[in-house]
Amino acid sequence: MSFDLRQLRYFVAVAEECHFGRAALRLSMTQPPLSQQIRALEEALGAPLFLRTKRSVELTPVGRDLLPEVRRLLAAADGLQPMAQSLARGEVGVLSLAFVSTADYGVLPPLLQRFSERYPGVRLQLTEATSDVQFEELWAGRVDAGLIIPPLPARFANHLEYLPIAREPLVVAMSEAQARLVGGRENDAVTLHEIAAAPLIVFPRRLAPAFYDIIMDCFGAAGITPYIGQEAIQMQTIVSLVSAGMGVALVPQSLRNLRRTGVVYRPLQAALPVVETGLVWRRADAGPVLQGFIAAARAYAQERAAAID
Repeated sequence: MSFDLRQLRYFVAVAEECHFGRAALRLSMTQPPLSQQIRALEEALGAPLFLRTKRSVELTPVGRDLLPEVRRLLAAADGLQPMAQSLARGEVGVLSLAFVSTADYGVLPPLLQRFSERYPGVRLQLTEATSDVQFEELWAGRVDAGLIIPPLPARFANHLEYLPIAREPLVVAMSEAQARLVGGRENDAVTLHEIAAAPLIVFPRRLAPAFYDIIMDCFGAAGITPYIGQEAIQMQTIVSLVSAGMGVALVPQSLRNLRRTGVVYRPLQAALPVVETGLVWRRADAGPVLQGFIAAARAYAQERAAAID
C-alpha cells in the first residue's frame, strides 16, 4: 500500500495541533476524512503514529521520530517547483567550459564576470585546452562549450555553432635584451625584419594550426622565413621562454595583461595580423544554462565591437 504527500501534510498538522478537530479546521476539511487519511497512512507505514484517547492525541515514539523526517521531505517537495523553474530559466546548474590559453588574458575574465553576476547559481567547470582538443571534447559531450581560435574543422562544421567574440592584433613579445637591440621606446612599433634574426617561439601547428598559420602568413607576407627556436603549448610557457631570452613571439595584444619580468611587448608596424577568439557549442544541445552563457557572450561581443567603432 502506498501513501502520498497530502497524507504526510495531514500527519504534520495533527502532530502540531495534537487535536484532530483543530487540525481539520487548519486544513479546511472535516474531522472524519482526516481521521481516515491518518489511519490509511499508518496502515501504509505499518506502524501507529498517534496515541488516541477521548481527551487527547499524542505522538507515538515512531511518530515523534518520523516527524522531523517528514518535515524535511515536505520541504524538499515544496522546493521542487521553484527548482524546476530556476532550471528552466538557466539560473542554476553546471556549465562545463573549455578555453584556449590566449583567452585567459583577454575575453575569459570579463565574460565570466558578466555571466556570474547574472547567474550566480550556475557552477562553472573550467578547462584549459587547445582548439583541436576542444573540438573532440565537444563532439564527445564532455564539455558544453569552448572558447577557440577558428576555423572549425570541416568534419565538425555541421554539428557545431560558432559565435565570434573578439578580434585583436598580434604584438611582439621580446626580452629586454632583444628590445635594446631593436631600439626605440616602449610603445614604438617594430617591423618583422627587425626581429627576423631572433628565434621564433610558437605553438606547435598540430595543436593550434589556425594560430600557427596566422603567424607564418605574417612572416611570409614580409618575405621572411623565420627560424623556429622553440615550441610550447601554453601561452604562459611561451612568454616565460621569451623572458629567458630564448627568442621572440607573436602573441595577442591581450597578453600584455600577463606581466612577466623581463618581457617587453611592442606593436607591429604596417598591416597588423589579427587573431579571433569565439565561442563554439553543439548545435543540437544548447540547454537553458548554455543559452544564458551564449547570450552573455553575444552581449559582450557587441559591447566590444561598439567600443572599437
